[in-house]
Amino acid sequence: MRRPAPSLALALLGIAFLALPLLGLLLRVPWSDLPSQLSEPALGQALGLSLLCSVAAAALAGLLGLPLAHWLALGRSRGRAWVRILVVLPMVLPPVVAGVALLLAFGRQGLIGAPLEALTGITLGFTPFAVILAEAYVALPFFVLAAESGLRSIDPRFAEAAATLGAGPARRFRTITLPLIAPALRAGLLLAWARALGEFGATITFAGNFAGETRTLPLAVYTALETSPDAAIALSVVLVAISAGVLFLLRDRWFPQR
Repeated sequence: MRRPAPSLALALLGIAFLALPLLGLLLRVPWSDLPSQLSEPALGQALGLSLLCSVAAAALAGLLGLPLAHWLALGRSRGRAWVRILVVLPMVLPPVVAGVALLLAFGRQGLIGAPLEALTGITLGFTPFAVILAEAYVALPFFVLAAESGLRSIDPRFAEAAATLGAGPARRFRTITLPLIAPALRAGLLLAWARALGEFGATITFAGNFAGETRTLPLAVYTALETSPDAAIALSVVLVAISAGVLFLLRDRWFPQR
């Protein structure tokens, strides 16, 4: 009997390492009680807040990220390397550290939060707006990297040909660049939305965990673990299903078949 090659054995071990936690979760799901668990009013509030804030965060990431990705992909400044580090930093920062940084920038005593409250009376910290800002902060790199990749893949001869025909920069971007990078933008927005939906550490630090106001699905899972483990498992399955669905939708772009 042939023994599996060491590389195959290690690959199977890696697959098992990734699959076993999900299997453990699926085996503990209270399938018969799942509809009633998910129909709880508190969980419905968390779901609604999560969807609303994550969509707003993805939109904010797209609004801020597209010009930034365009500058990183096509700009000529020597500072692009440092800006790219700044863009990617939220992906590697501990989420709690990101939340503390947001609190010190946009909280009541923060660099922006303090003068904003003094001038307008608007408080950002520990409100639904804080949830959106926290989610957008951690989601922005995913959109920027996807959009920059799309921009770098464009053949510059298309824009050059349009320029020779008299099309200005704005028209070239609207009629040539945007259609060509549309798949990358959709992928970036979808990834940003999924990342925003699953955000926990920055949200609980900057926005708190207030039922009906800032308690998103991940925070609801954390809270339910102490009082209703079955509800926490049910919500976890929902988040796993959403994450798997996002990857399925992106399969052709991120996992091309040979």
